Amino acid sequence: MSRELDVAGWIFVAVMALAAVLVPFATLGTPDGAALHMPTYLVQLFGKYLCYAILAVALDLVWGYCGILSLGHGAFFALGGYAMGMYLMRQIGTRGVYANPVLPDFMVFLNWHSLPVAWWGFNWFAYAMLMMVLAPGLLALAFGWFAFRSRVTGVYLSIITQAMTFALYKEFFRNDFGFGGNNGLTDFKDILGFSLQSDTVKVGLFSISAVALILSYLISRAIVRSKYGKALIAVRDAESRMRFLGYRVENIKLFAFVVSAIMAAIGGALYVPQVGIINPSEFAPGNSIEAAIWVAVGGRGTLVGAAIGAIAVNFAKTYFTGALPEYWLFALGALFVCVTLFFPFGVMGMISRVRFRRRRGEVATETAT
Repeated sequence: MSRELDVAGWIFVAVMALAAVLVPFATLGTPDGAALHMPTYLVQLFGKYLCYAILAVALDLVWGYCGILSLGHGAFFALGGYAMGMYLMRQIGTRGVYANPVLPDFMVFLNWHSLPVAWWGFNWFAYAMLMMVLAPGLLALAFGWFAFRSRVTGVYLSIITQAMTFALYKEFFRNDFGFGGNNGLTDFKDILGFSLQSDTVKVGLFSISAVALILSYLISRAIVRSKYGKALIAVRDAESRMRFLGYRVENIKLFAFVVSAIMAAIGGALYVPQVGIINPSEFAPGNSIEAAIWVAVGGRGTLVGAAIGAIAVNFAKTYFTGALPEYWLFALGALFVCVTLFFPFGVMGMISRVRFRRRRGEVATETAT
């Protein structure tokens, strides 16, 4: 990691820490109409961007530093979201349309008579958080164990990760699968006894998302700067040579893949209470491809660039889908093509290389004189 990226990373951490403190003040501590007042709809919008940034950092850990282009990370994000959504649905109780103290409304509507086994325990927050980590973590462990031991790499690995998320996408659409079918889970009331409609809870979720993003970045940074991180990069650059030297390449890849999946799931869990819904569309392969675009735009193998790319692209998406909705997908595709052709290292990579060349030119000038 270059000095420029290291400095940029600490600046990013400082900005996120300030946002976690100042945004609640701007929302709750200033009157409506004041110059510094931030409405709650913007708090929720930017909170969603931060969750996407966590997903981007998770993807950059395996793509930028291990060379695994996963087109299925949206599945881990969605699984974390479903774990949180199941907990929130169990908190509704008799306040639902059918006032059933145990079954969610969609189960009553479908004439379910008992709670499926998969839903047991989700009335406890601690259990839901445990499942939020275990479900995507075990899926990544099983998938990675078979894929990496079989030495599947490159475009073939990308294809089967996309097949994984597409299979989950089709399965969760089924009404008899027990997770709300195509409507998903929604109409959440509260979390830990606090109303999700409260401004305090909304800014609290934003601050927690900012802290989670900081921790995701710092954990990923610690991994890539460690001795294991050097082995991870070596696998990316020369996998065959690492095997020849006696390293268990599949284990090196597997650890990064599982950690990345858990990070993505945490982002999904924070995403759901802020947007108020989780449905099978979050498993759509297009979402995982879009996450790869965020990382490519910000800068693959930079971590901080991935987070910035996610925030910037989604901000642009919010604007253009409102102003020019019919052209957004064309603009997104053109952005990816331009970045691939002209800025293959992304925004942060380009900035780092420009500064390096400028510094090298200054050294050469001083030497000549």
